[in-house]
Amino acid sequence: MQDNATEVTAAGIARLAGVGRAAVSNWRRRHADFPKPVGGTETSPAFALTEIESWLRKQGKLAEVPLRERVWQQLVGHPEGPTTALTYAGCVLLLIHERPTVWLDVSAGSDERLAAMLPGALEQVIVPRFGAVGGGSVHRGREGSAAAAVNTPNTVNSLAAVTVPSTSVNTAPATSAVNSAPAVPTVNPALRAPAVNPALAAPAVNPAPTAPAVHTPTGPQLLPSAPLLRGAAELAAELGARQAFEFLLGRHLDANPRQYTLTPTELARLMAELAGPAHTALDPACGTGALLRAVTPRPEQELYAQDNAPELAALAALRLALHARVTVRGTAGDTLRADAYPALRADVVLCHPPFNERNWGHDELAYDPRWEYGFPARNESELAWVQHALARLKDGGTAVLLMPPAAASRRSGRRIRADLLRRGALRAVVALPIGAAPPYNIPLHLWVLRRPERAPAQPEVLLVDTGRFATEGRGGPDWQAVRGAVMEAWRAFDRAGRVDEEPGLARSVPVIELLDDDVDLAPARHLPPATAADGADELTAVRERLGETLRLTADLTPPSVDHSADPERPARWPLTTIGELARGGALVMRTGGNGGHARVPVLTDQDVLAGTAPSGMLPESDEVAVLTEPGDVVVPVLGGGAMARVIDDTTRGAALGRSLVLLRPDPGSLDPWFLAGFLRGTANNRQASSYASTATRLDVRRLQLPRLSLDEQRRYGARFRALEDFERALRQAGRLGEQLVRGMYDGLTDGTVTPD
Repeated sequence: MQDNATEVTAAGIARLAGVGRAAVSNWRRRHADFPKPVGGTETSPAFALTEIESWLRKQGKLAEVPLRERVWQQLVGHPEGPTTALTYAGCVLLLIHERPTVWLDVSAGSDERLAAMLPGALEQVIVPRFGAVGGGSVHRGREGSAAAAVNTPNTVNSLAAVTVPSTSVNTAPATSAVNSAPAVPTVNPALRAPAVNPALAAPAVNPAPTAPAVHTPTGPQLLPSAPLLRGAAELAAELGARQAFEFLLGRHLDANPRQYTLTPTELARLMAELAGPAHTALDPACGTGALLRAVTPRPEQELYAQDNAPELAALAALRLALHARVTVRGTAGDTLRADAYPALRADVVLCHPPFNERNWGHDELAYDPRWEYGFPARNESELAWVQHALARLKDGGTAVLLMPPAAASRRSGRRIRADLLRRGALRAVVALPIGAAPPYNIPLHLWVLRRPERAPAQPEVLLVDTGRFATEGRGGPDWQAVRGAVMEAWRAFDRAGRVDEEPGLARSVPVIELLDDDVDLAPARHLPPATAADGADELTAVRERLGETLRLTADLTPPSVDHSADPERPARWPLTTIGELARGGALVMRTGGNGGHARVPVLTDQDVLAGTAPSGMLPESDEVAVLTEPGDVVVPVLGGGAMARVIDDTTRGAALGRSLVLLRPDPGSLDPWFLAGFLRGTANNRQASSYASTATRLDVRRLQLPRLSLDEQRRYGARFRALEDFERALRQAGRLGEQLVRGMYDGLTDGTVTPD
């Protein structure tokens, strides 16, 4: 069966053929047999992928579609949407990963045979790994406590990630630990009754069976997916099943950056390391499963995941099952309103909860037994997640949550914070550097909590501030330094209940010092500044670097100008324009766009003007990104400044951002430094500029160059390159000077540096 339902845009065609979108537009105009659109809009038409592949091969423009690109296009063009398609592909990749011979038998023959046999084969891995629909079970903590789940069939419409019925009724095996709980955001009526004393409330039980996040799709649903599933199997043969799913999932997340709030991999590893080893681990807001994936696998390990978004619950469960051979229990549903695992007592809870939620269930959950430390205010949803995590821990278990900094100091949460401190539940607050996780413009916190077995005699809490490890740009902080500082302080504190004070970085604070009117837990407010010796040493190092840079600028200062005219220089050079050079093939001209691959750093116009590394990020779109190569010359077109930058090895491979034009000279005709130098001429820019009411725009095609031999170009290019080195040294000196001045002000005002 041909996959005529899979559609591809003009940008996708350009990717397949390795050309720009303009070439695809030309093909549509010039070739009467070019396939007709089958969907999309007039401005962004979509074409049948199989017809496009056939036409490209017939024209000799494509020998073979790259496997990764073909599978990706089949996934994004799936009639049920890319998320459902990715779930189907994940199920097949799990089958290939665990029972490759079964897949080989099922996939032999026609697509119709594949669709008929595949559901039964999938159930052989889906039911043991994720549980059966409607299967009741008992959750046991590590201490051996158990609570029987109550099954009431047909009372709840479960929110499953793939809401497709199984082809047959299956009963979960005895080892399956499917928790029976509603997967929809309904509220247990017992939790509404105002007459119930929360202190006396019995542990909640699930009123209805929990649906696993991953269901077995039916044959009719799988039939249109057959080409995608076969392509995913080919990709698994090339990369491995786990890597194939990670590639497709990563590409999907990159293509939809505004739909998902992701936890960076390095942050997930730090949180898992803080929590320690776990036999049972829970993430009640699992997203794509990044936090549970960071937990070190152990024999007979059980991972529990829940998310309000059904598609994320399914993708997380598949990702975890492919990552390690452990028991995975994933469920879709509103965790605070409809907890899927009320009887679970886990070793570890990891959570990146949604921030600043008002509609978290404040009105419905007033008497919920989870609020041991106080009923959270409507604007304190994060403290509701904190108490949910503590309620799902066994005694002595550890929870690590990513929190907004406001949760440490808002007055509305001070009573809950005070009780967490008094009872020894809150063990550490770690302030992360700016840029550690979204939102990247604020320094988020990590809260480390432990379900107390008994109240500590003289409790202290660890406060750590890693703000010093922030770095410039969007590459994130120095994670190696962050991890080293945090884990060293936490391990020492966890062993002894206190740590030696390290000014500006870490301190264990007696709880009694924090129990004031504010109960402010922001680490920066309780840490002493760095010691005078450390501050002086750091400032001395900056001063020495500044001195070295200033000496370098002196060495690079251009020599005095010889005012005598060069007798061989003509009174006026013969000139040409960039447009003429482009038409003659001496250079290629490309413009920056609005999208590309989201994992590729973007060189912005501000980066070009400031001489800094690529710092931008753009979401993946239908546009094909223009990637820089060494020797390219990049010119900003807005702002009216005379600037051009030659791409070197440190900036190669970046995507060209908006408001930039890239010139790729032919090395046999043009020297890039000669080109960039003459493009920076003020008079040259003035004559090539046009003016709107609010901006100046440069028409790069009108910029002029003298017609010189290649040897003469290189002579000028060498001088322009020396000027570039001088300019870069001046910028570095300016940055170091600002750092030295700021450090002196800080040192004098906080007492770490004395006036003498």
